[in-house]
Amino acid sequence: MMTSYIVEQALRSGKLKQTDLVTVSQNAWCRGSGTESCMYLPLNSQATVIDILRGIVIQSGNDASKAIAEHMAGSEAGFAKLMNAEAQRLGMTYTQFVNPTGLPDPEHKSSARDLAILARAIIRDSAEYYPIYAEHDFKYNGIKQGNRNALLYTDPTVDGLKTGHTAEAGYCLVTSSKRNDMRLISVILNTHSAQARADHTRTLLGWGFGSFEKAVPIQPGAVVTTAKVSFGKADTVGAVLGAPWMLTVPRGQQVQATVELKPGLEAPVAKGAVVGKVVATSNGKPLGETPLVAQADVERAGLLLRTWQYVAKWFGK
Repeated sequence: MMTSYIVEQALRSGKLKQTDLVTVSQNAWCRGSGTESCMYLPLNSQATVIDILRGIVIQSGNDASKAIAEHMAGSEAGFAKLMNAEAQRLGMTYTQFVNPTGLPDPEHKSSARDLAILARAIIRDSAEYYPIYAEHDFKYNGIKQGNRNALLYTDPTVDGLKTGHTAEAGYCLVTSSKRNDMRLISVILNTHSAQARADHTRTLLGWGFGSFEKAVPIQPGAVVTTAKVSFGKADTVGAVLGAPWMLTVPRGQQVQATVELKPGLEAPVAKGAVVGKVVATSNGKPLGETPLVAQADVERAGLLLRTWQYVAKWFGK
């Protein structure tokens, strides 16, 4: 998942192009031993980046993962440094990557929470490429292989993400499902079979959608409050949400929203500048927060008006 995420972000930024050719080295080449998942790229052949990405996502191709790692960073170890830097940026605090494939290593580890964080990042940041995670099969080099995520074939609300299996980790599945505009991500690790990971995921998603609902504490576009501005042509500016805000909360739970404005706000204030935040709580426990931004520009007042405002402020008027 991290390997595909890094490839997707490189495509988005222009560091990679879909048509760039990736060479399959002796190290990356999969010998077809049956002990690992492969895209079956021929030795010393070249494949496009977009085919490599599909091979990673749909077929769990270790050969594809190694080849793109060498293409982007010179080696698997070099690519692992990119992976760890990205994990740190995303807040994956219990993760350490050693290779781009996920094959066993004593130092290679992650957690269910961290994998959910990564899944969320893929969905949020890789919109153009996320549909690949829902594709049922992919054919390359004359070999057609199906996506191992069984829920893609049985639950129309499931649109990703990734299966995994090693003897050490067991059968694992990270899944995303969207129902009635609410998306949930589930992570199942260390089950005993492909059927078990699918069954546990169905149970977990069923519980999640039955137990939680989306809440919109404040409607987009609504003026939440008015912020005082010093030394501006206007004394105040409307504060609105910087972006639509939705929370996932237990069903029937009441949500309270409190406003915290930045103290000592002075002009000039640009439209969209952060002027505070809204904090959502329930039963005294924090649920989340989102920025408040200025609804309009506030220009700095002229010298005469600023002087008057300063004097008025000095005398507490």
